[in-house]
Amino acid sequence: MHRRDFVSKTFLASATLIGGTTIVFGKFMPKNYTPLLLQDPDPFTLFKKNKDMLVLNDKPWNIESRAHLLNDKITPNSSMFVRNNGLLPEQIDEDNWMLTIDGEAVENETTFTLSELKSKFKQYTYQLTLECGGNGRKEFNPPAKGNQWGVGAVHCAKWTGVRLADVLKVVGVTSEAVYIGYHAADIHLSRTPNKEPISRGCPIEKAMQNETLLAFEMNGAPIPVAHGFPLRLVVGGWPASVSGKWINRISIRNKVHDGEKMNGQAYRVPCKPVSPGEKVADEDMCIIESMPVKSLITYPKTGAMLKLGQTLRFNGHAWAGDLEVEKVEFSIDFGATWQLCELEAPVNKHAWQHFSGTTNFPTEGYYELWARATDSQGKSQPMVLPGWNPKGYLNNACHRIALKVS
Repeated sequence: MHRRDFVSKTFLASATLIGGTTIVFGKFMPKNYTPLLLQDPDPFTLFKKNKDMLVLNDKPWNIESRAHLLNDKITPNSSMFVRNNGLLPEQIDEDNWMLTIDGEAVENETTFTLSELKSKFKQYTYQLTLECGGNGRKEFNPPAKGNQWGVGAVHCAKWTGVRLADVLKVVGVTSEAVYIGYHAADIHLSRTPNKEPISRGCPIEKAMQNETLLAFEMNGAPIPVAHGFPLRLVVGGWPASVSGKWINRISIRNKVHDGEKMNGQAYRVPCKPVSPGEKVADEDMCIIESMPVKSLITYPKTGAMLKLGQTLRFNGHAWAGDLEVEKVEFSIDFGATWQLCELEAPVNKHAWQHFSGTTNFPTEGYYELWARATDSQGKSQPMVLPGWNPKGYLNNACHRIALKVS
């Protein structure tokens, strides 16, 4: 049975789709009946996630990866974090999925079927880094409200789709275009009709970059429902909230988009540094754009046990929003001295870069391995928490893992 053939009007039926399991004799199920398997859904099974991942929230689903699960150069679905703002769509009909391009600054309002997008435009594949703006939030003090992400709300998968720029060129964008805003099929937690859980966007210049995709495949297969099937906007290097899932409309705006989670303090930081715990007025908050330089040690797992004299080979990834990573360094003495890692170039713009290194330890005892990345403009990760902000965004402090030598 094709996946779209058994998507019904209930969330639980959508969850069946996520699990990828066909309900044999499903056509005979009583109306509104919930299969036993789904009456207490297991998110690891539903979303095909590694059971070492952390469930932070189930309404909406927010699931975090761990550093050691992100060791692959291309992140598999099983290790990709899930960040939702609403409930998953209840109806997904791939054959009849539509994307409308409209707005104040569009020349010709146009609607495309998914099939038309795939057939009328050249397809591209890029590895693109997506990181939640709140990744690392749990380290802030005073604590910031929101999902208490550790370090695992980041991934770099391989996305296939068409360039948004190519679609916009066909539709026509006027000289008044300032921003795009996406709209999607997910459902507000209140289930209030026409109330959007999230509707964000980016400046028109970012939307027109070659790597900004309308994607329909992830890692060579249809995008899993939890990650935006059947159509997702993918905007690498910026907060992952800009990469809208399940999109069915994009508005070309003659002003900064004012959709849900674009105003107030959502995905914004103080325009000027503030003291920890200080209240900041909405008008003094600025929209997060390019993410800061950051690195993650993915091997070995924190808590590794080594023998004295054993050489440690370690590795990880580094990224820098719209920029490239110039170098990655490591320290085993709490930042007193630093040594260079080997660093690979990105396979394309907005892909994370892989680093590795070797080190030895002089005596038995407890150690920490720290990593510090520097971007192409010379900015490095701070050794401690960066400037505090009310929403706990943009924590790019050096990553560190614990080691014991005996």
